[in-house]
Amino acid sequence: MSGTGGPGHDRLARAFLTRVVEPGDEAGGRWVREWGVREVVRRVRGDGEPLPGVSPRRWEGLRARAAGVSAQRDLEIARAAGVRFVCPGDPEWPRTLDDLGDGRPLGLWVRGRPSLRMWALRSVAVVGARACTGYGAHMAATLGAGLAERGWVVVSGGAYGVDGAAHRGALGAGGATVAVLACGVDRPYPRGHTELINRIAEQGLVVGELPPGDHPTPSRFVLRNRVIAALTRGTVVVEAAYRSGSLVTARQAQRLGRHTMGVPGPATSALSAGVHELLRGEAVLVSDAAEVVEMVGDMGELAPDRRGPVLPRDLLEPGARRVLAALPGGRPAGPEEIAREAHTTPDDAIARLYELRALGYVERHGDGWKLTRQAMVSVRGGPGPC
Repeated sequence: MSGTGGPGHDRLARAFLTRVVEPGDEAGGRWVREWGVREVVRRVRGDGEPLPGVSPRRWEGLRARAAGVSAQRDLEIARAAGVRFVCPGDPEWPRTLDDLGDGRPLGLWVRGRPSLRMWALRSVAVVGARACTGYGAHMAATLGAGLAERGWVVVSGGAYGVDGAAHRGALGAGGATVAVLACGVDRPYPRGHTELINRIAEQGLVVGELPPGDHPTPSRFVLRNRVIAALTRGTVVVEAAYRSGSLVTARQAQRLGRHTMGVPGPATSALSAGVHELLRGEAVLVSDAAEVVEMVGDMGELAPDRRGPVLPRDLLEPGARRVLAALPGGRPAGPEEIAREAHTTPDDAIARLYELRALGYVERHGDGWKLTRQAMVSVRGGPGPC
């Protein structure tokens, strides 16, 4: 893995380090930035002096973890499971993750068809208590559905409680959702959510920093939260006790300059105490999806090259552009008709349609799909959504 290889060698080296360096390890991120990823791999494999900033005991631990690691094998296992490895600098890499500095992921293992970068541009995190109340589950599902209906991607952690309710709400509305896991994306966790996470992978995306087969730990759950916060435009907390991991996500979002929102609960509920503490600070109270969109939508005004959150059509991938162009102008069309016109399969057309819906280009009409009013101008030769 050392030597003078090209980008493929860097990818191999980054995949190698995901099995050696823990997520969010800023020392590891600093090494990669200062020394280069292949040099870091060479050192941890025992060829050269220890890298600075860690104790001899920890360095030996890293060396022990590196022994026997085969990045090539991990990539082959990932491919067989329908998983790809996305690195910083790739077209699909969400640049918002770079805000994490030396703590940004070395790479992300991604399961699902859509582009992670495109979805992240119009996404909201909905997080909260695992042992939520019926009220919390109802609010999370309602928010998930409402955001999806408005063309926003719902991001959460795939856990029991609020996370699962938010994912199901988005899926139930026929929308887009992303689960960020604290383990290998080929082995859904928790096991009770295997069916849900597999469904998310079919209709959306499942993402994680850890290589195939790797297991979750308490620290990995906490560190996973920084990815959720950085990936999205804002974080909504639905039910959280004072020491909830969801508060870690919200505070990380605040440090990154993202919008932080909270759904209030009963003043007597311990599960809402953490949310209320956030609301006493810089978080904004929200009660429905419209209020969330009002907050996160304002971020588009900060960008001088566009006035809203929808991307211009020339940033779409070629496959998405073909599907967009295949939709008839004045009527809904079914996935099979669209697939024929786009010269692709119905499954691929459906995946592209969900991506285009998340970006504001298409909308569902019963069993069919139709261009939005904004997209009519774009597809027929005008400037398009901006």
